[in-house]
Amino acid sequence: MSPAPVADPQGLRILWINCRLLHPLNGGDRIRTYNMLKQLKRKHRVTYVCFRTAEDSEEAVERASEFCHELITVLYRPVSRGSLKFYAGVLFNSLQGDVPFMVGKYRSSEMTRRVRELAASDNADLIVADYLASVVHLPDGAGRLKTPVLVFQHNVESQIWKRHAETEANLVRRAVFRKQWRMTCNWERASAARVDGQVAVSEDDCRFFREQLGMKNVLGSVPTGVDVHYFAPSPAPKKPRSLIFLGAMDWLPNIDAVCYFTKEVFPLVRRQFPEATVTIVGRNPAARVQALAQQCDGVRATGTVADVRPFLAQAEAMIVPLRIGGGTRIKICEAMATGIPVVSTRVGAEGLPVTHGRDILLADSPQDFAKCVGDLFSNTELRSRIGDGGLALVRARCGWEHVTNVFEGFCRAVCANRKQAF
Repeated sequence: MSPAPVADPQGLRILWINCRLLHPLNGGDRIRTYNMLKQLKRKHRVTYVCFRTAEDSEEAVERASEFCHELITVLYRPVSRGSLKFYAGVLFNSLQGDVPFMVGKYRSSEMTRRVRELAASDNADLIVADYLASVVHLPDGAGRLKTPVLVFQHNVESQIWKRHAETEANLVRRAVFRKQWRMTCNWERASAARVDGQVAVSEDDCRFFREQLGMKNVLGSVPTGVDVHYFAPSPAPKKPRSLIFLGAMDWLPNIDAVCYFTKEVFPLVRRQFPEATVTIVGRNPAARVQALAQQCDGVRATGTVADVRPFLAQAEAMIVPLRIGGGTRIKICEAMATGIPVVSTRVGAEGLPVTHGRDILLADSPQDFAKCVGDLFSNTELRSRIGDGGLALVRARCGWEHVTNVFEGFCRAVCANRKQAF
């Protein structure tokens, strides 16, 4: 992909480092980065550097022109998730690793070399490391780059591992999760010392970074965004007593959520509404998720779909029964933009400017969650009120242009601060 000029003479030259190509847009993190980069590209020159695997299509490469002026890829051969080699790698890392597995698996001498060469070429005003793992390609200590670095933190990764450990019943897995939690805390602190600034996706995450991890360079947060034109209310008829869960089904917090809901909450819902259904929409459903769909009446797992909007249009409500997680859930904003009501745990909705009873229903115990679902099923006025409240919220506060303007302010602040330091 050849470089293109930037129309705005005040635009920044941004070197954006990521672990992957963005297409297909089948995860909240990819959707967030994609939409922000599309906005940034209008005023700034974006060079996007990432890994490319054998599974990445030519279309994914071609469509990178939607969000960057120049694409640079480095070949990467990931270990298949769920394979014996994968689990052996996690176990070995927990026993002998110096960085958490989620970071170590992306170590690449070639990627590190390319990033440092690009930074040394004086063709970038700012480096953005997308995800905590991308920091592994940056030097520390005396080798710190001359170009300022901003880390975009989609989650508090250590908090996710901590919650895994707290909810895991298997003793071996719990021990592994605890070790990954401690290693990730250490890496988050060490990474903060390598960079000029950090941006989170909620004030809750900012507060955690500052107060729990002692970070001094957390600049602030960007709101969670949604394309309110693409996601909009549909005139299609609803399927009575239907629920939808939306999310990548190869991500452990989502797997835990649907297993928890199906085993602990859904039976309570079905006692009152035997015809109730739940559709699990998301890529690569794990074996446990596929088993739920085969064993439990009323449960369906779609796998990857080309467009989630028809599934949202049919559902009477969206469920977000997360017990583990960090960052913010774009899928909540997407559901709200279509006008359907959302029932979530507090973990699922954390970091979002929502209010129970006005634009969302929040419940943490199985009994309370089932009651919220039942109330929506049986009360048309409540469904409309919560749905309308969520729609008004995202239309007022969650447009991508506004989100990106906030992020751009942090980018310029980091560049200005580095200039003053020199």
